[in-house]
Amino acid sequence: MSRHLVCASLLVLSLTALPVARAQEATSAAPLSLEECVARAMKKNFDLQIQNFSTDVAKEALNVAKASFDPTVNASLNRGLSQAASTINTLDGTTGVGQRNDNTTGSVGVSQLLPQTNGTFGLSTGVTRAGTNSRFSTLNPAFGNSISATLSQPLLKNAGTTVARANVERNKLGLSIAQLTYQSSVLTVVVNTETAYNNLVAARETLRIRQLSQTLAQQLFEENQARRTTGVMTDLDVLTAEVGVNNARLAVIQAEQGVRNAEDSLLALINTDDFNQRPGAVAFDDYKGAAPAFDASYKLARDNSPDYLAQAKAIEQSEIDLSTAKSAKLPSLNLNGSLGYNNTDNSYGNAISNLPNQHGNNWSLGVVYAMPWGLKADNARYRSTLATLGSQKTRLAQLDQSLTVQVRTAVRSVLTNLSTVSIAAKATELSVKQYEAQKARFDAGLSTSRLVLQAQDDLETARFNELSAKVSLRNALAQLHKLETSSLQRFNIQLNP
Repeated sequence: MSRHLVCASLLVLSLTALPVARAQEATSAAPLSLEECVARAMKKNFDLQIQNFSTDVAKEALNVAKASFDPTVNASLNRGLSQAASTINTLDGTTGVGQRNDNTTGSVGVSQLLPQTNGTFGLSTGVTRAGTNSRFSTLNPAFGNSISATLSQPLLKNAGTTVARANVERNKLGLSIAQLTYQSSVLTVVVNTETAYNNLVAARETLRIRQLSQTLAQQLFEENQARRTTGVMTDLDVLTAEVGVNNARLAVIQAEQGVRNAEDSLLALINTDDFNQRPGAVAFDDYKGAAPAFDASYKLARDNSPDYLAQAKAIEQSEIDLSTAKSAKLPSLNLNGSLGYNNTDNSYGNAISNLPNQHGNNWSLGVVYAMPWGLKADNARYRSTLATLGSQKTRLAQLDQSLTVQVRTAVRSVLTNLSTVSIAAKATELSVKQYEAQKARFDAGLSTSRLVLQAQDDLETARFNELSAKVSLRNALAQLHKLETSSLQRFNIQLNP
């Protein structure tokens, strides 16, 4: 066997002995696993950072809604002085100068929206000091103290706990939707990272195969040149081999570009700080798991799909809106009531301490009725909300159908690629033997450079088909795991509640 045949055979063996998914491009960085890439993406991916802000906004919107039931404290302090220029009436009780009034009032109170009824309850107390130069004033200055309670309660329109808590419950659902949307973003980032990682494995393996093919083409070219000098080969044979070298060199250049593009795609997903630092060696093993079943995969997808669950939450929001819109169709009938006690004495202390035993009182009770003519606007809002609810339910049914099709497609893709990988491996094995046989015939003078190059191209095509099948299988599994949401468990991803 000639030296060239030995070299070629060793190179062919290297094509079959090494795992298809091994990354062979030299790099100074440490090996990079898929798990590490996913972990980096979870920490630094831009899409997840942006979606996390949306979740924070939803949390604060819920806090705002809850705050509507917090008591509101109010306080006031006023001082006023009025001085008339002259006395114009004997009833003023002054002589020489006009009536003078010096008043100071202070109050503090609290009011709260009642979540049980959607009414508003208030409680307030205040003190006053009234001084005057009128001789008719029996207390001068006069100190007053008062305490009062008020209630404003809707009886028809906007009455009840459902309307009162509608905004809170709606924002609770909004927070759940934001969290589910974040989960959906996580699953998308994970599957994109898996796909980018697998594509980088494929790109580097493609480059390795192209480089080995270039080496074989170069050896064939050199061998043809040597044989031409002995008259065994013609100029056409040498030119054919030289074209094969140039085509192989072009394929290597294109493969190098593909590697760099794949590296950038992966680095963008994990949001690296330095795009000049190339990823380390990447690899994946042959898939040894069981074939998926549609029923099991669909159940996981239906029970856990964040998009499906978020749509169900959106329906609950629309149902709350429908309840409030139904209440808004009623006429407005509000009950307003107040009750107060007051006392006046010659000092602040007496005015306050004597209030329980010596006081005046006041109360009021009334209803206010209002109804827009025909309730056209409120009826229109109700019909609009009802239509929105119908649209949301239809959207949920559409998502269920889409989920069914997606899971069926993903399971079918995995099963198809499992078969494709097995068939492609056999085709590669056959192409290796055909190339070895053709090269042996060439060395024995029984074949031509063109046939050897053709056999080499067939071998390269077979290897690419096998590589493509393995990568397609990995990407199909990643898509199925996304639909099942099992990616979260596979990569041990814990989402914040």
